[in-house]
Amino acid sequence: MTGISVDESALHSLKESISIEPDHLIVKNWSINASVCSWIGVTCNSRHRRVAELDLANMGLVGSIPPQLGNLSFLVYLNLSSNRFHGELPAELACLHRLKFMDFSINLLSGRVPSSLGLLSKLQQLRLAENAFTGVIPQTIWKISTLQAIALHMNKLSGNIPIDICHHVPELGWLSLAFNNINGTIPSNMSGCAQLQILALQNNFLTGTIPRELGNLTTLELLYLGFNNLEGLIPQELENLYGLEVLSLQGNSLRGSIPNSLFNISRLRKLVLNQNYFSGSLPSSIGNNMPNLEELYLDLNTLTGVIPNSISNSSKVTLLDLSGNQFTGLIPNTLGKLRFLQSLSLSVNNLEADQELSFISSLIGCRYLRELSVGRNPLNGILPASIGNISNLDFFEAGYCGLKGDIPKQIGNLSKLITLSLSYNDLTGSIPVELNGLQQLQGLYFQVNNMRGLIPTSLCHLQNLGELTLSSNHIVGALPQCLGNLTSLRKIHLGFNKLTSSIPASLWNLNDILYFNLASNLLKGSLPPEVANLSDVVVLDLSKNQFSGYIPSTISEMGKLINLSLADNSFKGPIPDSIGEVISLEMLDLSNNSLTGMIPKSLMALHSLSYFNVSFNKLSGEIPSGGPFENFTYLSFMSNEAICGKPQFHVPPCEDSSVHRSRNKKVMLVILISITIASIALILAIILALRYRSRQGQPQADSLPNITLERISYYQLERATDWFSDSKLLGRGSFGSVFKGSFTDGTLFAVKVFHLQLEGAFKSFETECAVFRSLRHRNLTKVISSCSNLDFKALVIEYMPNGNLEKWIYSDGHFLDIIQRLNIMIDVACAVEYLHHGYSPPVVHCDLKPSNILLDQDMVGRVSDFGIAKLLGEEETIRHTTTLATLGYISPEYGAEGLVSTSCDVYSYGIILMETFTCRRPTDEMFSEDSSLRKWVANCVPDAIDRILDTKLISQDERHLNEKLMCISSLMNMAVNCAAESPQHRPSMKDVVISLKKIKVQLLAHCQQT
Repeated sequence: MTGISVDESALHSLKESISIEPDHLIVKNWSINASVCSWIGVTCNSRHRRVAELDLANMGLVGSIPPQLGNLSFLVYLNLSSNRFHGELPAELACLHRLKFMDFSINLLSGRVPSSLGLLSKLQQLRLAENAFTGVIPQTIWKISTLQAIALHMNKLSGNIPIDICHHVPELGWLSLAFNNINGTIPSNMSGCAQLQILALQNNFLTGTIPRELGNLTTLELLYLGFNNLEGLIPQELENLYGLEVLSLQGNSLRGSIPNSLFNISRLRKLVLNQNYFSGSLPSSIGNNMPNLEELYLDLNTLTGVIPNSISNSSKVTLLDLSGNQFTGLIPNTLGKLRFLQSLSLSVNNLEADQELSFISSLIGCRYLRELSVGRNPLNGILPASIGNISNLDFFEAGYCGLKGDIPKQIGNLSKLITLSLSYNDLTGSIPVELNGLQQLQGLYFQVNNMRGLIPTSLCHLQNLGELTLSSNHIVGALPQCLGNLTSLRKIHLGFNKLTSSIPASLWNLNDILYFNLASNLLKGSLPPEVANLSDVVVLDLSKNQFSGYIPSTISEMGKLINLSLADNSFKGPIPDSIGEVISLEMLDLSNNSLTGMIPKSLMALHSLSYFNVSFNKLSGEIPSGGPFENFTYLSFMSNEAICGKPQFHVPPCEDSSVHRSRNKKVMLVILISITIASIALILAIILALRYRSRQGQPQADSLPNITLERISYYQLERATDWFSDSKLLGRGSFGSVFKGSFTDGTLFAVKVFHLQLEGAFKSFETECAVFRSLRHRNLTKVISSCSNLDFKALVIEYMPNGNLEKWIYSDGHFLDIIQRLNIMIDVACAVEYLHHGYSPPVVHCDLKPSNILLDQDMVGRVSDFGIAKLLGEEETIRHTTTLATLGYISPEYGAEGLVSTSCDVYSYGIILMETFTCRRPTDEMFSEDSSLRKWVANCVPDAIDRILDTKLISQDERHLNEKLMCISSLMNMAVNCAAESPQHRPSMKDVVISLKKIKVQLLAHCQQT
């Protein structure tokens, strides 16, 4: 067979292995009737007329690589990139001894990189990027001395970078191993690659420090080391990289100050240092020596000080991100000199501004500015009319920054605006009618302000609006009927206002809406069958209004519904049996209505239902016992007229319909039972009187009113706890010790013995007695009895076999997954909500912490230890001169001034919520006077949430990772709000419980898809 025939045969094998070719060029052009050298993508050398180049890049080819391709023995250039070839690379490619260029990047190839490729002794460029190759990079690859470029990024490769990597590839100019699973350290002798211009190692699992020897790579232009596990400082030697244009170190654990010399590398175009732990201040001359700088990312660090005015001297800057730090001082007006600025993010700092927010006016000259984010700074000013002159703005976020006054009507001039967020401020006045000028707007967020007036009908002109959130204001009047014309709406949240009238019929035509919340208003009318038109809705919350009439059976057509709340209205009639067809339902709240009839047995088919509440209605009949009802408690069914069921629901048992007894037999039975009970009572009374006389002088149980199940003597407690031996000790607290005991029938319990010699112990006992006298909640520890005399006081408490939350967070051999942690924190929130809002007078726990959160046999959280709790009485706040709460969890106002309110518990709860998901104590040594758990979390929400999470919670390769991180980000955002410095800025526990349950719905949805 001649040489050209061999080449033709090899190419014919490739043609046969291609299963899909969108343009059919190869099928039509690679004909046996034409010379191989004339085939498309084929180039022959002039001397031997053999195939020297094969270039089929970007042709949409689907197929595999045949081993016969290795027979193209004169091939110098091979490029099959940007196709959809799959399978493994054949080892026969090693026969291409003349090959200098190989490119299989951007395909679907898998398996290991063949070690035989190391035989390609003339290879200069090896490009296998963006495939699915696995395993270790063969050592033979690193010994091809002619290699100038190695591009293996975006695969699943593992192993270490060879220590002697540069010894055999002295001409290497481009090394890209990014987005793999490479581990180990960066070899210090990489400085031997003297020709290296591009080094890309980002998004791996590299550890250790950045070698100072990298400073010897003076030809380096691009250095990417971001998103690894690198530690330590930035080496001072990097200042020697005079030709460096891009330096990217983000997403590591680098610390210390940023070397000032980095800001003297004049060729730098892009400096990316975000998501680390850098501290210190920026040099005052930061912008004086970087004339080419275009992008500067310093966000999500712990940088302090002011923003230097000189930054404006880097006049080419297009992107400046300083968010998520601790910068202080005024936002400099000199930022307006950055004429090419496109994105400016200063959010989540401690920056201030003058009353007029003049820095905004200074940005008018930034004609290219598209993104402006200044939220979560104490700006405390009035939004100026000049905001309307930043004409190209498409994103403006200024939430949580103390904005006051009215929203200027000139904001309607921002015709390119896509997102407008002014939430969580102190804005007053009405919603400007001029917003109809924002024709590109997709997201409008004005929630949690003090805005008044009507919802302007001009909003109905925003045809691209996807999310409308105006909740928690003082908006009045009717819902505009024209809102039904906004067919792009996916989310509408108008809850917690003072809206009246009924829901316009046009709103039921928003077929694509996903989130529909009108809770806590004054809306009236009935819920029509047309509600089923919201066929894609996931959350429908109409609770706490004045709706009446019947619940329509057409709800069954809302097949994607996860959360349905119609609570606190005046609905009547039966619960539709058809609700059982909404199998996606996870939360169903119909409480506080006037519903009648039975609970439909069809609801047992709702296997995803995790929250169910029909309490405070007029329901009757048997509570279903199968499906999700096995997991519900009596709290779901309280205060109904005539329901019956299992004992766990605290309702009477249902009468067996097969038993029919005559009236006379029943009467006789009652008489006989009464006589028997009276006789037994008389005998017991005589026995008890005799026992009392014989045991006079012994310490006896002083049972608590309303909570004592049986009387327990001191001697019974001694025997049950092996005379209070250390082997039975469960833990020690401020005023006592807790022992494990067991009754004679084997029932376990815990006994809290108060150390009366300690000051405050007696009062602590009285406080716990006062608290437990009337409180009843599934998430509070249950007191069985007490034992009390002059020199001994103890509480007998239900035993919690799974210990406390602290043990499960920090102890080896214990682990809680995301759902378990969230469930426990919901349990705690429900308990605290009950203390604050479900009992009068309100009870403040004052010492919430993980060790006071106990876990029963079902891992249900129970709040315990009310030894320093406070009953507020008629006052919302009381002052105490002695503070006994635990360091790290105590609110600022309680610790500094002794001020006690329900907000103290909210603060402690926020700290515990952060601790539970980060596995960091608030007293961790990583936190100093200038930092705290709250600041650390706040700096990483929402963009770097994976940086603070307990590493055992999330795996980088799991499905729906981003969605889960978003849910956890919402949790941490709420935790930060709970732990706000000012009690006025903290939410109530009612709001916390609502938010937690919604987050759980979202999280469960993503977990079930995993």
